[in-house]
Amino acid sequence: MSIKVILADDHTIIRDGLKLILENHNDINVVAEASDGLQTIQKARDFKPDVILMDISMPNMNGIEATNRIHEENPNIKIVILSMQSTVEDIFRALKAGAIGYLLKESAGSEVVEAVHAAFNGRRYLSRKVDDILIDSYIYERESMGATSPLEKLSSREKEVLQLVAEGKSSKEIADLLFLSVKTIETYRSRLMQKLGIKDKSGLIKFALQHKLLE
Repeated sequence: MSIKVILADDHTIIRDGLKLILENHNDINVVAEASDGLQTIQKARDFKPDVILMDISMPNMNGIEATNRIHEENPNIKIVILSMQSTVEDIFRALKAGAIGYLLKESAGSEVVEAVHAAFNGRRYLSRKVDDILIDSYIYERESMGATSPLEKLSSREKEVLQLVAEGKSSKEIADLLFLSVKTIETYRSRLMQKLGIKDKSGLIKFALQHKLLE
C-alpha cells in the first residue's frame, strides 16, 4: 500500500524538489499540493492523505494553525512540519498543534523520506538539529531552575535524616545509625521540616515518596 502525501508549501520549487525525492520511492505517492493554509485544509478533506508535509510560513493561514485545524478534524492524518525556523518556540507550537514531526528545510533532502515513513507508522520524527535544540533547551531550563527543587535546599545529612524519618525510624534509632546524638538528630529534623514547610511526619513521608526517596 502506498503512502498518500500532500505537499503544502508556497514555493513551487520546494514542492517540485520534494515531490521528485518522494516519488523516487515506490511506496510513496504525492496525491496533491497546496500553496497556502486554507487550501491545505480543503485538500486534506478531499484527499484524506496519510501524511502532510506542511510549511509554517504560508499565506492565508500559517502552517501551525492549519495543522491545528486538520488535526482537530482528522487526527489520523499525520503532519510533519517543514520549516526554515528552528526556534524552540516554533517547535513547541507545532508539536502542540498536533504535528508528529518537525523537519528543517536545510536537511529535508536527506531526511524527508525517513520522516514520511516514521509519521505513517505513528512515530514522532524530529530533524537531528531539532533534537539538539530541544535537548539544549531542556538542559538550560533545568540549570536555570537552580535550587528551586525543595530537595536541593537540604544538606546531604538532612536528606539522610529525612529518609530515615520517612522510613519510620525514631530519633534514637537514627542517632545510633549515624553515630550522632539524639539532640543533633532532633535539630536536623526540625531544620529540614522548616526548610520544606512540613509540619508532621506524614508530610515528610509524602514528600519522600514524591521525590523518590522511598519506594
